[in-house]
Amino acid sequence: MTSWMRRAAAGLVAIAGLAAASPALAQATDEAPHPGRSVYEEHCAVCHEAPEEGSRAAPIGVLRKMSAQTLMTALTTGVMKPVGETLDRRQLRDVVAYLAAPEGPAGTAWIDAARCPTERAAVDLTAAPAQVGFGVDTDNSRRMNARQAGLTTAQAARLEVAWAFAMPRTSGLRGQGVVVGNTLFYPAGQAGHILALDTKTGCVKWATQTPSQVRNSLAYGRLGKDGPMGLVGGESSGNLIALDAKTGKILWRADPRHDKTVPLSGSALFAGDKIIVPISASDVALAMRPSHECCKSHGAVAAVNAADGKVVWTWRTMEPAKPLGRTNAQGVQMFGPSGAPIWSSPSVDLKAGVVYVSTGENTSPPGTATSNAIIAIDLASGRQKWVFQALANDIWNMSCPVGADDKRKPGPNCFFAGEGSVLLDHDFGGGPVIFRKAGGGAVILGGQKSGDVWALDAKTGRKIWNQKFGQGTPLGGIHWAIATDGARVFAPISDPNVPADRSAAGMHAVDVASGKVAWSWRAAPDCAGERAKVSTCQTRFGLSAAPLVIDGALLAGSLDGRLWVFEARTGKVLSMIDMARPYPQTVTGLPGAGGSIDAAGLFAGDGMVFVNAGYASFGQAAGNVLVALRPRAE
Repeated sequence: MTSWMRRAAAGLVAIAGLAAASPALAQATDEAPHPGRSVYEEHCAVCHEAPEEGSRAAPIGVLRKMSAQTLMTALTTGVMKPVGETLDRRQLRDVVAYLAAPEGPAGTAWIDAARCPTERAAVDLTAAPAQVGFGVDTDNSRRMNARQAGLTTAQAARLEVAWAFAMPRTSGLRGQGVVVGNTLFYPAGQAGHILALDTKTGCVKWATQTPSQVRNSLAYGRLGKDGPMGLVGGESSGNLIALDAKTGKILWRADPRHDKTVPLSGSALFAGDKIIVPISASDVALAMRPSHECCKSHGAVAAVNAADGKVVWTWRTMEPAKPLGRTNAQGVQMFGPSGAPIWSSPSVDLKAGVVYVSTGENTSPPGTATSNAIIAIDLASGRQKWVFQALANDIWNMSCPVGADDKRKPGPNCFFAGEGSVLLDHDFGGGPVIFRKAGGGAVILGGQKSGDVWALDAKTGRKIWNQKFGQGTPLGGIHWAIATDGARVFAPISDPNVPADRSAAGMHAVDVASGKVAWSWRAAPDCAGERAKVSTCQTRFGLSAAPLVIDGALLAGSLDGRLWVFEARTGKVLSMIDMARPYPQTVTGLPGAGGSIDAAGLFAGDGMVFVNAGYASFGQAAGNVLVALRPRAE
C-alpha cells in the first residue's frame, strides 16, 4: 500500500470514529447524500447491492461491517484492485468512507487490555508443534493423535468454553493458528495483527501489526538451515510474510506471485529448506463487471527459500492468456485460457520429493487439462509429474449461470455459454491428502465441490475409486477440506440452499481400502429459540469448514454455527455446542458474537480446541470471536 493509501485509510478511520461519536455529524450525514453513495451505486452496486443466491459477492450489509483499512486494501492491492484502478483518489476515499463500519477502540487498546502477566508471557518453543500448518502435517491429513492435541476422545466429547477472544473491525475469521507448547500463534486478519496468545487464558504474549492483512492460516517451521523457528502467512497485498516465532519480529516479506494481480488464498507449507506457496486467481469474481477483459489470470505454485523468501521455482497451471479474437456484448476484448486457481494448501511427501496440489475451474476458454484437477509436482525442480482431471470443460465465472437448471441469462463475460462448458464451478476447494497405506505406498485423496471423493495412486495419478455425495454446488459439496483417521476419509458436505430431497448436507465416511461408504450422518436445520437469530439457519446448515480428527473423535463445524463431535469409527454424535451466540465476557473486553463456522474453522493443541466463530462471506453469519474450549470436569 502506498503512502497516500495509508494516509487515506488512516483518515477514513478517523472519520468513521467521529461519525460514531458525534450525533451532529451523523445527522448531517443523514440529511445530505454521502459523496461515496454515487460511487458505490455506479461501480459496486451491480454486484453487492442484492447478490443473487450462490454469488460470492458480499452483500452491502457485510461490507458495512468491514473496516476502512479492509476495504481500502481490497480496492488497492486485493481482489477488487481492478475496480479500484478505475477510481480516482477522491472516489476511493469517498466510497470507503460510505461503506466502512464505525471504528472500534483506538490503536491497540484491545491488545493492551489483554496483555499477559509476566509469569505467562514467555514463548517456549522447545515442544514439538501440535500442527505445522492448515493440514496439521505435511500429508494434509488434519489428524491429531491424543498426544498432539492433548485430548482424548472422551475429553473431546465434553468440551466447554474456557475463554473468548473478540477482535475489532472483524466480521469473519478465515485462518487457523499454530500451537507450540502453551503458545497459540494466531492470524487476526481483519484486525491487522498476528498474535501470540496463552493457550489456557487467551492473554497476549506478543502482537505484531502486519503491513496488510494475513488472510490465511499460518505455517510453522525453521526459516533456513541456521535460522530461527518462524511463522509464515499470506498477506492480502500478495506478499508472504515471515516472523520470528519467539519474538514476533518480522524477518522478511517477499512476493512469490507470477502475476501481481492475483491473491494468496491457500496456506503455505514448509518443506525442508523450502516453503511451498499456492497461488490462486482473481477473474472468477471480476468477470461480473461487463467492462472486465475476461479473463487473463491463472493459478500457480511457487517454491521459495525458507531463509529469505526468494523464489526457487514456479509451476503454472497453464500458459499466459492470449486475445481470443472476439469481444463480449459490451465490445470488450476477451482472453484465454485462464483460471485453474489453487485455492487450498498443498501436501508434500518429503521422502518421495513430491508436492501435490488441487485446482479450480477455467474462467474463460479454451479449457485446459489442469483445471478441476489434482497434480503432482517434483519438489526439487518444479516439474509436473502427473495430472488427474476430475471434471473437464468446466469453464465458469460469476457472470455465468450454474448448470442446466439455472435459467438466469449469462452475463457479457459468460460469452462461451452454449459452447460446450458444463458451467458447474465444481473445483477442488480443499487440498490433496496423502494417505499412508499400512503395507507401504500411498494413496492421494481429494474432495471436490461436486460432492465427489477421489482416491488416486500416488505414483501415477490413476483413479482407484470414487464416491459421490449429493449433486454439488459452487460452495460445496466438499468445500474447504477432507480429513482422515488412518482408516477412513471424512467428507463434510455443505450443500447450501439445496432442497432437502436432493441434499447430502452432513458428514460422510468412506473406507479408504475398499472405497465403500462406512457411515453417513445428515444435518438438519434448527431455527428454534435463540437460533432463529442466525438468519441463514433454515438454508445453510451443512458442513463446509475443514474437519479435524482428534484421537478417535471427529470434529466438524456447520454453517449455522454448531460444533459437532462424532465418534470417527461409527458416526455417532457424541456432543454438539452452539457457537453462534453472544460472548459478553471476552479477554479483550470487546463485545463478542459468534456466527458461521467455515474455512479453517477448527484447530487444537495443549488440551484445548479453538474455534473460529464467524464467517460473513457468501451471506453467512458474521462473527468476531476466537473461542477456546477445554474438557469439562467429569
